[in-house]
Amino acid sequence: MSDSHSFPRRHLLAAALGGAAGLSHAKEQSPLTVAAFPLVDVIAKDVLKGWNQRHPEIRTEVISRQYDDHHTAMTTALSTSGHLPDVIALETSYLGRFSLGTGLEDLSAPAFGAERFKDRFVSFAIETARNREGAIVALPTDIGPGSLFYRADLLAQAGLKEADLTQSWEAYVDAGMQLKAKTGAYLIGDVRLLKDIIVRGGTPPGEGQFFDNQGRAQITSPRFVRAFELAQKVRRQKLDARVEVWFNDWAEMLKRGRLATELSGGWMAGQMANWVAPQTAGKWRIAQLPENTYCSYGGTYYAIPRRSAPERKQLAWQLIQELTLDRQRQLEAFKSQDAFPALLDAQQDAFFDQPVPFLGGQHARLLWRDAARRIPVVKMHKQHKFADEVINAELDNVLEYGKPIHQALEDAQALLVHRANR
Repeated sequence: MSDSHSFPRRHLLAAALGGAAGLSHAKEQSPLTVAAFPLVDVIAKDVLKGWNQRHPEIRTEVISRQYDDHHTAMTTALSTSGHLPDVIALETSYLGRFSLGTGLEDLSAPAFGAERFKDRFVSFAIETARNREGAIVALPTDIGPGSLFYRADLLAQAGLKEADLTQSWEAYVDAGMQLKAKTGAYLIGDVRLLKDIIVRGGTPPGEGQFFDNQGRAQITSPRFVRAFELAQKVRRQKLDARVEVWFNDWAEMLKRGRLATELSGGWMAGQMANWVAPQTAGKWRIAQLPENTYCSYGGTYYAIPRRSAPERKQLAWQLIQELTLDRQRQLEAFKSQDAFPALLDAQQDAFFDQPVPFLGGQHARLLWRDAARRIPVVKMHKQHKFADEVINAELDNVLEYGKPIHQALEDAQALLVHRANR
């Protein structure tokens, strides 16, 4: 993993040399850089090994930062045009903020021609990467088809079947009450996960999770009311353990069979099998989310900064194609890092037919593949992250302080309208 500060220091060193000759020489020696975050950086480095053999004359570097630090640094770099990498990895939830600005290169332009590749990806992934003008500004590499993970042993102990969980979100919560009564296990780690998926699942096609296609906030709509009401019921019945994903107490509860279900992307199977709760192997199964809700939990894109070095843009574009369009590399990333491929070609492989031991031999990859092709396009908005924070704050007001749901949603709506009109 490269030192995250080496890139800026190198530029300072180049400037310190002074004189046109010194700067010109430093520019020639500048490496082709990819800015990424953990796990994505590992995949990028693997791809660059082959790239470096074919292009020995081009130095390459992966600049890796922790997830939040990476996106903060890229926001700063794009707004100031300072220390820009040649290729940026972006996570889906940040894509709206970047794609709706002017910092990313238009890959639909003739110089790149990204439109010719659009049918090679699952449709929602490529359509999410379009800006307001409809141009593609990034290519997808991996997605996280959503799944309901459940403990088959706890379900049996409670006298429940998979269908009792998946028929509706109301049925899922009711099953949670029976699970808690019969096994003592919580239904879910944190009620926010449930609120999020109900809001996302009810998003009208082609609109955003929080804003319609005209950019108007939609926080008082029925899906938000339903999500808040079910979240309130879960909390009142003490069905959520009030532990956040990735924290130690969450992992401990998974290990001890204290959490009966988990709503997450397909990649969670690998995370649980490899480090979170390997001792629970064989006890978990997956199902499609309740009410046949299809959505993606996370995903990664590659983009080119508009103001990056012009002389390296075609090289950067070649590298992005290698990172996203190579079937074998996509499969290798899926096998090694649980990065479910956005590339349709890579989804046609015998690997998908193999049983997943951690999931009791279930053919889970086929369910994820089916989900991936049904996920609707949810338009990203530049205020997506901010809106998410506002909604979570108001949910806390409802759950912790008894604020009426309609009042909480109206206040969130007002704040987002005010922000949008600034």
